[in-house]
Amino acid sequence: MTSGLLFAIVGVLLFTMGGAGVLLLDHLLRRILAFNLMGSGAFLVLVGLAQRHDVADPVPQAMVLTGIVVAVAATALALALARRLHALTGRMELPEADDD
Repeated sequence: MTSGLLFAIVGVLLFTMGGAGVLLLDHLLRRILAFNLMGSGAFLVLVGLAQRHDVADPVPQAMVLTGIVVAVAATALALALARRLHALTGRMELPEADDD
């Protein structure tokens, strides 16, 4: 088993765990963390599959680096929105949708 394949398998596992967390958890902060876990898994899969003959391809690595920067900014925005929701409602769960 090559290191690239090991990275890809661990990345798929992280992505699956994060997806389950996003779908199953109600607490907003835990959902944000699970979404970050999904992103980390996707980045790990991209890095793992980008290696060919034990030489890393620089283009997917640059894409992952850009994705990490975007993920940090999106996490900061999500945390700011979650803080605002907590300040307004006192809760960290999203309100249920009303079906009129």
